[in-house]
Amino acid sequence: MSSPTPYADSEVGRLSTVLLHRPGSELSRLTPRNNDELLFDGIPWVGRAQDEHDAFAAQLRSHDVEVLYLGDLLVDVLSQADARADTISAAVADPRLGVTLAQVAGQHLHDLAPADLAAALMGGVRHDELPGARGLSHALMDCADFILPPLPNLLFTRDSSVWVRNQVAVTSLAMPARNRETSLTRVIYRHHPRFETSPSLYGPEFEHLEGGDVLLLAPGVVAVGVGERTTPAGAERLARRLFHRALAHTVLVVPIAQQRAMMHLDTVCTMVDVDAVVMYPNVANQLMAWTVTEPEGLPADAADEAGELVITGPEPLLVAAAKAMQIDRLHVIDTGLDPVTAEREQWDDGNNTLAIAPRLAVAYERNVVTNARLEDAGIEVLRISGSELGSGRGGPRCMSCPVVRDPL
Repeated sequence: MSSPTPYADSEVGRLSTVLLHRPGSELSRLTPRNNDELLFDGIPWVGRAQDEHDAFAAQLRSHDVEVLYLGDLLVDVLSQADARADTISAAVADPRLGVTLAQVAGQHLHDLAPADLAAALMGGVRHDELPGARGLSHALMDCADFILPPLPNLLFTRDSSVWVRNQVAVTSLAMPARNRETSLTRVIYRHHPRFETSPSLYGPEFEHLEGGDVLLLAPGVVAVGVGERTTPAGAERLARRLFHRALAHTVLVVPIAQQRAMMHLDTVCTMVDVDAVVMYPNVANQLMAWTVTEPEGLPADAADEAGELVITGPEPLLVAAAKAMQIDRLHVIDTGLDPVTAEREQWDDGNNTLAIAPRLAVAYERNVVTNARLEDAGIEVLRISGSELGSGRGGPRCMSCPVVRDPL
């Protein structure tokens, strides 16, 4: 039986295939010394985080969702010589290493079997774990330093790639601790048979753009949050490429105040139905949007960067979204009855839901008030535990990259 063709034109079409990353040794590398640098609020209990993630995947499978694991796909492609070469080259292209240490590290990685290579690329290689390590950079390293840093944020597969219809945008991650994630994502999409016919929409060589900031509001309508992680230039580049390939007719660019609990647009707002969002109430009426559309009369064969975009606004996001989606109103379900509860459940990713289908969403069980409000609005909530998974500040949407959804 052939695999379904990748496709997604919304946040809520019935989910058929999703890409996850089961947390592994990279989480065990977190320490009080490096957890801030690696963007985690605490040090998770790895075994419990794995159990919670397994339960998340099982919940998806119980609703007929095919679960692909990033680590498994990576092992598959690392048996190919060109994929290995590309990935190792990206891994050692680190100015911290210097020529000698980069050469030694590259040779070590080259000699590893695919599964061991994947483990090293994801879990990192510490100062004392590299056979024959030498060079000035190595001599001056602390014994706790990493030659190849671990990638604990691989857990959040939404950030490094996003599908728009049949094309995949491998994103450009802004935080230094996450730069290397996209090299792994890109090699999978370039070399794995599941994706060999899928066009590339975006790449890490472009301006900063993260998948958590990209919401497919409706077929042809894309919202992009801009702030610390995604820049206005990244939003513009994506808009141009979407327009050029006839993947969208409207892009809404949404500035986001940068707070620790609001890193991406999907930490403030996610969709749970074709015309409904769950939203942090403190910002629901404050979020503004600039509406970006394609210039009229642009030749069909024009380059991605050609033409001056039509930019209007700003106006309230909820108003701009309803207009672009051609609906009377975008319904809002807020995350709490009072400011204290709303703020607490916002911190616990109360509105970072993953829609499996219209009016069916996965959410963390600890967000009791938000989940009750969703159910009062007619949304079925599939509750999962996230006591350890949440230490990286991400919920079910952050932890999942939809690869196949039914068209709306």
